[in-house]
Amino acid sequence: MTRADAQREEPRIAAWNRWLDWPLTVLAVAFLACYAWTVLDTSLSPDTRAAVDTGLTVVWVVFGVDYLIRLALARRRLRFVGTHLLDLAILLLPMFRQLRVLRLVTVISVLNRQLRDDFRGRVAVYVTGTVALVGFVAALAVYDAERAAPDASITTFGEAVWWTITTISTVGYGDRYPVTVEGRIIAATLMVAGIALLGVVTASIASWFVENLRRTAETTAERTESELAESERKIDQLLEEVRRLSARLDALEPQAAGRPAPAVRSDPAPR
Repeated sequence: MTRADAQREEPRIAAWNRWLDWPLTVLAVAFLACYAWTVLDTSLSPDTRAAVDTGLTVVWVVFGVDYLIRLALARRRLRFVGTHLLDLAILLLPMFRQLRVLRLVTVISVLNRQLRDDFRGRVAVYVTGTVALVGFVAALAVYDAERAAPDASITTFGEAVWWTITTISTVGYGDRYPVTVEGRIIAATLMVAGIALLGVVTASIASWFVENLRRTAETTAERTESELAESERKIDQLLEEVRRLSARLDALEPQAAGRPAPAVRSDPAPR
């Protein structure tokens, strides 16, 4: 659904989103930065780590309150729930310890909404930004889930980035793979995201080809119409010239036979 459609169907939610889009985006960026800090900085003290985790939980609760407020503002609440099932699942499932990584999907959803609105019509920028965002978050999440697991094949952030690239591109070399439940959930989510992103890229390329073909066809049609009009004008001029020449020949024939020529009206030359 486009933003214009949302404004027509749910004007109160659209107004709420306009008012809260940027604050939520700032919170999402802060959430992502703090999460990356806790994952990449192994020297954090337990107290600092606990404080950061508390802050992350508070931000996630804010996202949950945002969902509940939008639900309360909706005119058709059942339809709102039906069209936002993923948001609901993302907010409920992270209450389980092994599924808390799904909070990152909420962050991606908020940031992706801002990317979509800011770069509407600029598909290349939007797709690049989305791929970079999803890839970075997935690498952080799978590294956090796998690095301490027994028999883990993803033990450094570099390996996590490599695994993310091969997975999101649907190549899947198999040299790196998750062994924990949390890591496999991340992998499944990333696979779906990779397929969706490839679909967006393919659709964008197809749309670009169709648009260019349509413009070429319109240009060709305009040129054809102008060329036809010019040809008709030239044909009319030639016919008029043929008529004048025929009249002169008719006037010259009696003279050639020794008879007086009939009076021929001399039409003024066309201007």
